[in-house]
Amino acid sequence: MAIRAAVCVGVPLLVLWGLDRLDLSVFASFGAFAALYGRFEGFRDRLLMQISAAAVVLASMLIGTSLAVFGLPLIVRVVVLAAVAALVTLISHVFRWHPPGALFAVFAGGATATLPVDASAFIDVLVVGGASVAFSLAVTVVMAFVGRTPWRSESPLVRAVADRQAGAVALTVGIGVLLAGIAGLLIVGSHWYWAMVGAVAALGGAHVNARIIRGLQRLIGTVLGVFIAAGLLALDLPPIVTVLVAVLCQAGAEMFVSRNYGIAMLFITPLALLMIEMAVPVEPEQLLSDRLLDTVVGVLVGTLVAVVSAGFRRRSLR
Repeated sequence: MAIRAAVCVGVPLLVLWGLDRLDLSVFASFGAFAALYGRFEGFRDRLLMQISAAAVVLASMLIGTSLAVFGLPLIVRVVVLAAVAALVTLISHVFRWHPPGALFAVFAGGATATLPVDASAFIDVLVVGGASVAFSLAVTVVMAFVGRTPWRSESPLVRAVADRQAGAVALTVGIGVLLAGIAGLLIVGSHWYWAMVGAVAALGGAHVNARIIRGLQRLIGTVLGVFIAAGLLALDLPPIVTVLVAVLCQAGAEMFVSRNYGIAMLFITPLALLMIEMAVPVEPEQLLSDRLLDTVVGVLVGTLVAVVSAGFRRRSLR
């Protein structure tokens, strides 16, 4: 899986580097995230899961791009992305996504919603993001045949309906992401969507204790990851080296994300910062401080919402 993830991210980025268009790296990277889905599924179910997840991520990028192109107020962008988070949480439940949840959709929508783009960005999303998705699916097909992956999984891929509990979880995620986005907007200002991503991560566990642990892992991993990213940004690496480091970070993240989320964040944090730096260069100090502050805000808000939601749920069952 780590090799597949590295190839799916690395090849599109290398193509963009060769074309001197690393400003489009965000679209390629998010498109490549399709390869991360369905690692434990049979070939047919893995491919279907990746197609559904890729469609949602592409749609999220188009929504984020629309928000940026039309210059909608930041609070409107936060509300729209919170609605996306709730909806994608339900979709994830129905289609039994692994990894579950709306993290990639919120990340993709938020990042594109803050880019300085014009209407041509819609073509960039469809061409670059779509090509990256197509390449990721092709890699899945090739590696499935090479590895002789079973055709189907034992469990059904799609649930008939989203049950009541899934609806409650989706609502909780939507509220948590909305509050985190507002808090990030008011407290930090720039890169506010990182607070929303932090809230999604903190609300991703199966129960309140798992959510608290996941939030702490993201917080601690992000703090340490920021120091790693600071060292990389201080080196002022050539673009090709930055691409190669990003590929290694993607591989490292995939190796550890299902084992220890905190360790995975040591790779995910530099990867996210390098992606943004390649697309929209800013002062490293601002990038690093925004990532740290927004993550703290998002995790705290997400954890608080998770605890309050669990309390309401226990009362309703009495």
